[in-house]
Amino acid sequence: MARLKKGDLVQVITGRTQARGGDRGKQGKVIAVLVEKNRVLVEGINFVTKHVRVGQTQRGTKTGGIETMEAPIHVSNVAIVDPETKKPTRVGVRLEDVTKDGVTKTVRIRYAKKSGKDL
Repeated sequence: MARLKKGDLVQVITGRTQARGGDRGKQGKVIAVLVEKNRVLVEGINFVTKHVRVGQTQRGTKTGGIETMEAPIHVSNVAIVDPETKKPTRVGVRLEDVTKDGVTKTVRIRYAKKSGKDL
């Protein structure tokens, strides 16, 4: 089961501090999870400048120039934020039986290890 999912609130736990121009300590929502590369795309974290070639749209307006966008960051450099304390925590998985329409299913539930709250 994935420890990080799209929409999770995560915090950067490694890298340069914000005082030195880095992203350590910043929090943001996960935009996308790149499973095969072990990376996540986090909103507002790891901005890079990208030069886009000038082109034209159907209406004739110019596109391109220098754009800033988020770059992927490695999964090990972020931690899920505990919903209770708003601090980074590790993720645990608990098995729970759920009965629906007379059928019992075993479901895996992610929880924050520090507070025990479900994620």
